[in-house]
Amino acid sequence: MILYDEEKPIGLSGFGMHIPVRESKAARTFRELCQHPVLGPLKGSWHRRTETGGIGRQDLLRVHSPGYVERLYSDALRLEVLKTYELVNEDGSYQRFSPQEAERPLEEVFEQALYKTSGTWQCCRTALETGFCFFFGGGMHHGHWDRGKGFCLINDVVIALRKLQAAGEIERAWVIDVDAHKGDGTAALTQDDDSITTFSVHMAGGWPLDEPEFDSSGRMNPSFQPSDIDVPVEGNGEQSYLQGLEDGLKQLDGYVRPDLALVLSGADPYEGDELESAGELKLSLDTLLRRDQRIYTFLEQRGIPKAYVMSGGYGEGTWRVYTQFLVWVLTRLYA
Repeated sequence: MILYDEEKPIGLSGFGMHIPVRESKAARTFRELCQHPVLGPLKGSWHRRTETGGIGRQDLLRVHSPGYVERLYSDALRLEVLKTYELVNEDGSYQRFSPQEAERPLEEVFEQALYKTSGTWQCCRTALETGFCFFFGGGMHHGHWDRGKGFCLINDVVIALRKLQAAGEIERAWVIDVDAHKGDGTAALTQDDDSITTFSVHMAGGWPLDEPEFDSSGRMNPSFQPSDIDVPVEGNGEQSYLQGLEDGLKQLDGYVRPDLALVLSGADPYEGDELESAGELKLSLDTLLRRDQRIYTFLEQRGIPKAYVMSGGYGEGTWRVYTQFLVWVLTRLYA
């Protein structure tokens, strides 16, 4: 099942941001699926619109600090957006942000984040119902307890899982994160909680691991909080990436079976991705397809419901990563 609403933009250019999150990431993927000779006529079977609403202040408070949630629902929101998306320099000048180009007020970024979180939650519920669901959005894994970070104003991954747990719909979950960047917020928010197992395959260096590991008082930077399983990949990783993934899955297989797996299916390890901070991984489409097939097959063989979100993917070419995988999956399920 695919969750996508063509009337809900996911790009950032409408806010005047010069960050390469393009509408084509979702729109081109959806168009390719609709035009596929086998899948196109079956669209009514595999497509659902994303529901709006369903996520509110109480859901955020299960995951984020009361002070931070209060700022998001107040006049302090604009400053939090500026910091999270790294749009302002220390001297107050703007970087990669042109307010005069904006078609939407910056504060609506929060509405977009709530919509994406609702989509992730709906995706998880649909996966529990049908066995597989892919939401065209979500994956804000850098959101921390008391702040946003790395284009992630809130952490939809943990919010959705906590909401499901609070409703008694699941007890345990796995988070499988193959975005190019370490899933730092998710790891920090779920530390010492064995009901959510985190597994991250990511660049061994670069952002966010290029920050100081400890502050001046000796406290560890939360971005360095280990996942339950971390697979840092050196260099461009073309040769070692799949072996590291396989080794990590073997470790994951030793954990208690979950009620649900939430997969952050990032396209930013792709060699055609345009985000500079993802540049340490330059993987081919073939390697990424093998990555995605292996994760899906691993979960399918164990009877674990599979909820997927897009996570990172920047520039005009990332639709290829999602499309090749979804054609493979949907033809298996619906053709």
